[in-house]
Amino acid sequence: MSGKVYIVGAGPGDPRLITVRGLECIRAADVVVYDRLVDPALLDEAPHDAERVYVGKEPDHHALAQERIHELVAMHAGLGRTVVRLKGGDPFVFGRGGEEAAFLAERGIAYEIVPGVTSAIAVPACAGIPVTHRGIASSFAVVTGHGCCLDPGVDYAALLRSAGTVVILMGVRNLPKIVEQLRGAGIDPATPVALVANGSYPDQRTVVSTLDAVVAEARDVRSPAVIVVGRVVGLRERLRWFAEAEPAVERR
Repeated sequence: MSGKVYIVGAGPGDPRLITVRGLECIRAADVVVYDRLVDPALLDEAPHDAERVYVGKEPDHHALAQERIHELVAMHAGLGRTVVRLKGGDPFVFGRGGEEAAFLAERGIAYEIVPGVTSAIAVPACAGIPVTHRGIASSFAVVTGHGCCLDPGVDYAALLRSAGTVVILMGVRNLPKIVEQLRGAGIDPATPVALVANGSYPDQRTVVSTLDAVVAEARDVRSPAVIVVGRVVGLRERLRWFAEAEPAVERR
């Protein structure tokens, strides 16, 4: 007997931004295996007798190692259960969803990928910052702030010139290092930078600065936050629509 696994993207935060298909899967689940940034309201959508298993990761603490998460999900599916592997944002955008799908595929376990709205575009949008805009940025790049963004082999100057906008996820803790590398790559210190904390939630907060000043001006910003680098940040004053609160509050 074998069940099925639904690898579901929960969206950028606000539980109302999950997809219709994602909500259908949660409501039919026997087991929900969920990450740190999943809103608890989504867990309430699961059947009352569904098992809920927290496997969230923080910078200095993982509730469960990634390999154990693979095994846990596969175990429940092997018992014939409908499993929802619920992830913040989109499963395939720095969510390790590809690794989890590969683990299931190698073992012949049925699965479905349910895309989610990635924070890389949704959170800037909630701050009134479009990642592309005619005449300003024709494309954008997304990097991770604790992986390739700290790779000295990345040519950030070329990235900004070609993409126009660079969105950095999971980069708050390493912001000083990120700025140092961007400056070292020849990026103009006056380049606009925004940090959007708790994007899509009522306590969303946006700090707009420049590459030269952002480390000092955003020192009290806490994770989760999205970093946006590029001229599109300048559109915020005209396009901002979201009522923001002060100050940012760390979510766990």
